[in-house]
Amino acid sequence: MSLTLSQLKAALPPGGLFGGGSWRWSPEPLALTQAEARSITRLGHPLAKFQQASDAIYRRSALGKLPTWISGLLDEGKPDWMVKLQREPGLAEQFPRVIRPDLILGHDGPAMSELDSVPGGIGVTAWLSRVYADAGFDVLGGRDGMIEGFRSLLPEGGAILVSDESADYRPEMEWLAEQLGAAWDVVAAEEYQPDGRDLYRFFELFDWESIPLARRLAEQSAAGEIRITPPFKPHLEDKLWLALLWSPALRKIWGQSLRENHLKRLREIVPFGWVLDPEPLPPHAALPRLDAHSWDEVANFSQKERQLVLKISGFHESAWGSRGVFIGHDLPTSEWKEKLHEALEASGEQPWILQEFRESRIVEHPVFNDDGSIEMMRGRVRLCPYFFTDSNGETSFAGCLATLVPADKKKIHGMSDGVLIPCVVGESTKF
Repeated sequence: MSLTLSQLKAALPPGGLFGGGSWRWSPEPLALTQAEARSITRLGHPLAKFQQASDAIYRRSALGKLPTWISGLLDEGKPDWMVKLQREPGLAEQFPRVIRPDLILGHDGPAMSELDSVPGGIGVTAWLSRVYADAGFDVLGGRDGMIEGFRSLLPEGGAILVSDESADYRPEMEWLAEQLGAAWDVVAAEEYQPDGRDLYRFFELFDWESIPLARRLAEQSAAGEIRITPPFKPHLEDKLWLALLWSPALRKIWGQSLRENHLKRLREIVPFGWVLDPEPLPPHAALPRLDAHSWDEVANFSQKERQLVLKISGFHESAWGSRGVFIGHDLPTSEWKEKLHEALEASGEQPWILQEFRESRIVEHPVFNDDGSIEMMRGRVRLCPYFFTDSNGETSFAGCLATLVPADKKKIHGMSDGVLIPCVVGESTKF
C-alpha cells in the first residue's frame, strides 16, 4: 500500500496549496507508535485549559488581584486600544477554537516549541489526510477529520478572512472552503465589509494596521454584535506563556489555576524557559537552572553550555515561522552575544524568551526524488496536531501534520527540502 509521485501531484487541486506543493513527497504517512499517538491526540483538553488559565491569570493581574507585572509584561508592544479591549467582559469567555502545538519528536517524548492560535496548514493537512486515506492508509483523525473540525467553528457557514501577510495560505483555505460548501468562502481581510456572517480570523494581530476594519471587528466582537474566532486577545498569541509556566514566582498560581494532572502534562512537554529581563539580580540570586548570576554570564557561555533557544515572543512580523528563533549552540559566540543583548535591549517594547533546547531524534522515512524513485531519508520531525473546539466547548483531535526535514537542520519548518505527510499508527518508520 503506497502512493506514487505522479498520483500525489495529479491529486493537487487546480488552485494549488501552500507553496504550490513545492515540498518533497513520500509514498506513505509517518508511523507513530500507539503510545505516541495516544499521548499526542489527548493533548487538546489540557492545552485548552492552559489557554483558559493563562487568560484568567492575565485578567486577574490586570484587575490588580494578582501581581500587575504579569499583565504589564504581556501588554508590552501592543497598542493601547487592543490592550484595553482584551480586558473587556465581552471577551472573557472567548478563546482560540483552533489549537495547534508544534511538537518536536524527541528521544523522551514530544517537546512543544510553540502553541499556535492562528495556525497555517489546516487545508494542507485536510488534503493530505484525504489523499492518503483514499489510498488505504488509516490516517490519524480520519479522512475528513480536519474538514469537519473546521466546520464546527462556523457550523452555519461564514467568511475566512485572509490578509496579504498570510497570502501564502490563501490557496489551501480556498480549497478547504470549497470542501465545506457554498456557505463558506475566503475573503481578503483588507477588503472585507461586514455582512452579518460568522468570521474566522486568519491574520496575525500585529498586522492589524493593514486591515481597515480590524479595530471595528474587534469592538463588535467584544460587544457581542458579531462572532469571530480566534478572539482579539494578543496576549494569548505570545510565547511568553511557555516561559511563565516555569516562573518560580507563579508556581503557586499555576497550581491553583490548573488541575494537577494537566499541569504535570504541560511541564512534561514544555521545555524549561526564562523571560529575558535586563534588571540586575540581587547579589545572592541566580537564574534558575542556568547557574548564572546575570545574562552577561549567559552571553559568555561556551557552545556546550548554550543548549538554549532564543525566541521573540509575539506581536511581531518575525514571531512566526522560524525567523525570530536562534539556537544557541548553532551560533558563533559573537553572534550569540549579539542576539542575546539585542533581545535584552528590546525589553519593555518587545519581549523575548529563552528555552532549553530539546534534541529531536533521527528517523528514517521513504521520500520521492524528482524522478519518482524512492530513497530513505534520515531526518528530524515536527508534529502539528490540530484540535478544534466546537460551540459547546468540546475540544477534539482532527488530524496531524508531520514535517520531516534533513537531519542537519535544527529548525524544523516548511521548506523546499522538507517532507509534509499525515500520520498513522504503525511500526514502519525506522528510528
